[in-house]
Amino acid sequence: MIAGAAIALLAFVGMGCDADSANTLPTFATARAAYAPSDHLLLDRRALPLHERRVDFDGRRLRWTALAEVSPALVDAVIAAEDKRFFAHGGVDGLAVLAAAVEGVRGGSRRGASTITMQLASLTDAAPRPARRTLRDKWRQMRRAWAIESAWSKDEIVEAYLNLVTFRGELQGIGAAAELLFGVAPHALTQSQSIVLAASLRAPNAATDTLVRRATVLAARRGRADDERITRDAARVVRIPLASPPRASLAPHLAAQLLTATRAAVVTTTLDARLQRVAIASLRSHLLGLRDQRVDDGAVLVADNLSGEVLAYVGSSGSLSQARFVDGVRAKRQAGSTLKPFLYALAIDERRLTAASPLRDSPLEIFLTTGSYRPTNYDHEFRGAISLRTALGSSLNVPAVRTLELIGGAAFLDRLRRAGFTTLDRPAEHYGPGLALGSGEVTLWDLVNAYRMLANRGVTTPLRLLPVGAHDPPDRPTTVFGDEATFVIADILADRDARAATFGRQSALDSTSWAAVKTGTSTDMRDNWCIGFSNRYTVGVWVGNFSGAPMGDVSGVSGAAPVWSEILHWLHRHEPSTAPAPPAGVVPVALEDGRREWFLRGTEPVGGRIVAAPPRPRIAAPIAGAILALDPEMPAAVQRVALESRPRDPAWSWWLGDERLGDAAAPLLWPPRPGLHRLELRNAAGDTVDAIQFRVRASHALPQPPAAP
Repeated sequence: MIAGAAIALLAFVGMGCDADSANTLPTFATARAAYAPSDHLLLDRRALPLHERRVDFDGRRLRWTALAEVSPALVDAVIAAEDKRFFAHGGVDGLAVLAAAVEGVRGGSRRGASTITMQLASLTDAAPRPARRTLRDKWRQMRRAWAIESAWSKDEIVEAYLNLVTFRGELQGIGAAAELLFGVAPHALTQSQSIVLAASLRAPNAATDTLVRRATVLAARRGRADDERITRDAARVVRIPLASPPRASLAPHLAAQLLTATRAAVVTTTLDARLQRVAIASLRSHLLGLRDQRVDDGAVLVADNLSGEVLAYVGSSGSLSQARFVDGVRAKRQAGSTLKPFLYALAIDERRLTAASPLRDSPLEIFLTTGSYRPTNYDHEFRGAISLRTALGSSLNVPAVRTLELIGGAAFLDRLRRAGFTTLDRPAEHYGPGLALGSGEVTLWDLVNAYRMLANRGVTTPLRLLPVGAHDPPDRPTTVFGDEATFVIADILADRDARAATFGRQSALDSTSWAAVKTGTSTDMRDNWCIGFSNRYTVGVWVGNFSGAPMGDVSGVSGAAPVWSEILHWLHRHEPSTAPAPPAGVVPVALEDGRREWFLRGTEPVGGRIVAAPPRPRIAAPIAGAILALDPEMPAAVQRVALESRPRDPAWSWWLGDERLGDAAAPLLWPPRPGLHRLELRNAAGDTVDAIQFRVRASHALPQPPAAP
């Protein structure tokens, strides 16, 4: 009765306050729907945290936690600490109100009388919270508490309260408190941890001694006395910074990409958090060993061969980088020698060359509009006549340029684009013969998927960062090369003897089980790569500087390869990789020198004797991209441009657009006319075997000298 009188007094004082406070009350469902985590979370394939990205800095909240997922010990401790008659009152505890009023009249310490429901009423009230609560404010809180009790169940009230109340510092809700203070899920909280969390509600920023004292009193009230554990758990809570760090920070570049694109609070990816940690640790460890050689940055990408799921995505070296926000997986960098396998795959696929074809590794000079181009090998030495197997395995430059001359830049570029190299968007003339040596810019993303295509016998599908949904359409595969050609290329890239001429018999490219691998180093050592695949995985590593600054004597073998090797070894730590079985379209042949070689069926030599491939018909003059100018001092009728092919053949013909100019048995002298022209060399069947563009500038009359006085 006395308690009722105290409440009636508050009601009298509060008469005239806003009458709609109860009308603005949310339902349990709307309160839960309005709840939003402060962090968006990237999860790995096993639902383990990969990266947490803060989006709300007013408080730290994790996902909503259902009451069934909370330890009963925590629920009991919170009710004992905050509202011991919670199940007996209808929202307002009259006895507590009376006790607080009496204490205030006597001049004693201020004592709170707010029930859990009253606190929830304030937590769900959209009205601004006053700096000092008046009797009118208290009455508003009580009216909302009664309304909540009339519409919500007791379990709903406790669940909402535990998700909205602040436990420590900025940590709101039991999910954040349990995981960030004790590193456990809410259901796994111990008795001691539960008591410490409940004791922290009265003063979320209390010091250790205050928190220990309150927790000890609460434990005694609960009939428990475990001072040692309570002291330990309270000290742990106080040690955690009030502004808590993210739970996981393993994939910042991917988090920025996916969480921004999806705008979802939680995104599950295809990554493996364990592998992600291994890749980060390996990259940072090896980069630290290269600091004296001016190396700051690196990136790693790992994909599953069969599914295309990305298993590791490391965009930079983190704190070692001067530009850690740059995503090295997506950044465009010079390809170096990493494109050579696709060049030779095209030559083998079109049956122009075989793995045993002799190629000349000798000085070469190609004349361009910008001057002459003289490719050299990495060690500036020439080895004479070598096989394609040795040329690719040892990554020799001159044979690659000669092979591009045989294949044609436009045909090679077209096949690279079909393989998924999206950044090679300029015409073949822009890249010139240097395309064979990686003059174009590519991304680690595209490179890894292209090598994955080689692992998948010439068929490519997109890489995946998100699991396949039930309603997702299947990926449409694209065939880039025949499985016979890619088998031969993979066999070469796995051949230690083939790479011995450049890399020696032992190097970081060697693995404990079967793997095909290629390195690449760009001009002035600004980038180096190591890309390779086993029977299950494709691993790509880039090392360099985002600034473009050259490294100091760091090649793919010394820079990227050790990281590649370490990651691949970890992936196959339980199950070794096995070599692929040869497809039906290839045959082994014993050559004259005793070596065994693989050939596409129909290209194998008779008696093991290898013959050189015939040269590709090509336009030798004019040079692709040439800009020719008419001489103003000569009559236009006598000016000519020589059209010349290599080799010469009367069955071939010259075409300028739709106009046939004549045959290519000998140089043809064409009367130039101003404009941009496309010149084609066609065979007897009318197919274009080579084409270039060049421009002719109009002549301008020379200024006349002034007349004599």
